[in-house]
Amino acid sequence: MAADPVAIAQSLLRCPSVTPAEGGALTYLESLLKAAGFTTHRMTFSEPGTPDVENFYARIGTDSPHLMFAGHTDVVPPGNEKAWTHPPFSGEIADGILYGRGAVDMKGGIAACIAAALDYLAANGGKPKGSISFLITGDEESVAINGTPKLLDWAAKHGETFDHCILGEPSNRETLGDTIKIGRRGSLNGTLIVHGKQGHVAYPERADNPVTGLVTLISALKREPLDHGSKLFDPSNLEFTSVDVGNPTVNLIPGEARARFNIRFNDLHNQESLKVLLEKRAVAAADGKIRFSFEWEPSNADVFVVEPGPFTDMVANAVAEVTGRKPVLSTTGGTSDARFIKNYCSVVEFGLVGQTMHAIDERVPVSELVALTGIYRKILDRYFA
Repeated sequence: MAADPVAIAQSLLRCPSVTPAEGGALTYLESLLKAAGFTTHRMTFSEPGTPDVENFYARIGTDSPHLMFAGHTDVVPPGNEKAWTHPPFSGEIADGILYGRGAVDMKGGIAACIAAALDYLAANGGKPKGSISFLITGDEESVAINGTPKLLDWAAKHGETFDHCILGEPSNRETLGDTIKIGRRGSLNGTLIVHGKQGHVAYPERADNPVTGLVTLISALKREPLDHGSKLFDPSNLEFTSVDVGNPTVNLIPGEARARFNIRFNDLHNQESLKVLLEKRAVAAADGKIRFSFEWEPSNADVFVVEPGPFTDMVANAVAEVTGRKPVLSTTGGTSDARFIKNYCSVVEFGLVGQTMHAIDERVPVSELVALTGIYRKILDRYFA
């Protein structure tokens, strides 16, 4: 009897695993995979100033090739639970739709790859012609410090090596089969600070209003694009997300003004080159008349891309056979744990449709869960052929 991805997904959705809580999700996965013959490991990682996070690794087989499925069982908070049509941790099905926080991002994807692997093993004497592993974290939706990076480091120190990875994040934009992610832009956060001189608004000659300078620099930094895109990436973009002077008094010129921003950057840049570029543009716009500085936040999100080749072709062909659609190879979207995995092996992202991720009434059609399981099963058959 084939493993049921819908039942697995329902069981996962009933685990309230809001980051950093494990919520029973990893315990459930461990029970499933142990019963199928996997060797399993549970570990908790810590870092000062961050919550402890439980993680999970399981493997069956000792030979090459080694295909890893990766993902996360942690989810974002459900928000106002009364606004949900079906309770967010109930795993209820209505009219062929499965509801729950994490249905798309990404417990549904995990359920599909688990079901596909169990079905493959059942059809092949309980052992792969190589190795299958699952690397699952509980820290993807938060700061991603005590999750995948440390789990990969733990695996490497224990002699684990991987040939390829499928990350089951919700990669598709509109319809199952339309998109495979083969890379992601990098992400860098910073704050632009303009230093002025506090004073009374009635005597502006005695003060130096930093708000005026901040507006000038923001305009200058936004005026010219950072680039016009590259072969595999859209143009980089800089977005200011908040402006703050911390001034509740209307007749007081503040002494400082701040603007926070985020840059999503392509493979024409790295973090250091972007810092140099913004500094250069700000200096030119300030023209010696505006005193400013930048504060940069640490980032573990660098740009990366997996060059298309036999592995991406195999995944794309499996998708096309099941869905009838030829997927686009894309580098759009936010960051994911693929940015860590790419340091250990070639990785592609393919999962469900991301339309309702993080939304009230997050949901997935049961038919899409079944189809995704079929895609993963075809990949396993071909990978170990």
